[in-house]
Amino acid sequence: MDFLQLVQARQSDRSYDKERSVESEKLERILEAARLAPSACNAQPWRFVVITDKELAQKAGKAAAGLGMNKFAKDAPVHILVVEESANITSLLGGKVKGKHFPLIDIGITAAHIALAAEAEGLGSCILGWFDEKGMKQLAGIPASKRLLLDIVIGYPAKEKRKKMRKPKEKVISYNRY
Repeated sequence: MDFLQLVQARQSDRSYDKERSVESEKLERILEAARLAPSACNAQPWRFVVITDKELAQKAGKAAAGLGMNKFAKDAPVHILVVEESANITSLLGGKVKGKHFPLIDIGITAAHIALAAEAEGLGSCILGWFDEKGMKQLAGIPASKRLLLDIVIGYPAKEKRKKMRKPKEKVISYNRY
């Protein structure tokens, strides 16, 4: 599959086959894609806590299902928790000068790598930012001082692909001027 086909195929899956686990070889390739993602000043300001234990994954899914959101997360066999780590001094100083927090951008890039790598492996994924951060950190033994930014759920989709809805090109792309 070429890259554009991969991007067109990838969607946020919100239904997973409860009975089918993710093969470790596929998961390792997805994590390698995440590890190799670019970052400002090569800071690599992330740590991935990978939950594959069935019971723990169900508990993580419950922690992701607050206020009626993300109920499907309890069926996902894998949760990749993305923790923000300290950036290197170059990235931090550059961020101060430019008024940007580069680790957030970097983590967005690595999350995209994870989602696209999962699609390339025939798996579904959904990037979650809405979850019980404190509860999830306790489940996974993440220090209270750390920020848990994302829970990326992965598994075999239980539903067919749906039509991708995006704004037309004219609304999001311009050349040479805004």
